[in-house]
Amino acid sequence: MGLKRVLDTNAVLYLLGGLLDESLPVGEYLVSVATRMELFSYPGLDPEGETRIRAFLSDVEVVGLSEQVADAAIRRRREYGLKLPDVIIAATALTADAELLTNDDKLSRVRGISCRRLKLRQP
Repeated sequence: MGLKRVLDTNAVLYLLGGLLDESLPVGEYLVSVATRMELFSYPGLDPEGETRIRAFLSDVEVVGLSEQVADAAIRRRREYGLKLPDVIIAATALTADAELLTNDDKLSRVRGISCRRLKLRQP
């Protein structure tokens, strides 16, 4: 199997929305429990969208909020002032020693995280 990768919430939305210009690289995929929460709490989520999210999440590992992830998130929130879901996602990548797939410029500035931007289809 290839490298471990954590998908940021925006990466999951691009994937599910068919907006990626190329397939995701081969590897083991993880999402943070924060991403799961963000996906299911979207105000306009319809039953079809919820079904697609559930199907997607059944194919990846959802990483919970362990003490190690929480401590890493606290340190990054203090240092960078990012939103709590974002630092939990970043801390998930850090503690899993995984590459973070995100198009969030703020997350890509967090030291110690290997980030990769996703190419999106042109409208």
